[in-house]
Amino acid sequence: MGLIKLNNSRCKSCYLCVETCPKGLIKKSDKTNRLGDYIVEFDDPKGECVACAMCAKRCPDLAIEVFK
Repeated sequence: MGLIKLNNSRCKSCYLCVETCPKGLIKKSDKTNRLGDYIVEFDDPKGECVACAMCAKRCPDLAIEVFK
């Protein structure tokens, strides 16, 4: 089971991670960061994340860390 840590202050709402996650565990949020950008949320209630790190590799702002 993997875990994703999001740095919300770096997120600029490009949503590339949302499109990239093969399990669909990263979702758009209605919350904003200090710059007013809508951030994303990691939602994995069933423990489906396999820590593939595709989201972190795709994030242009290095706002995602993946842990196994």
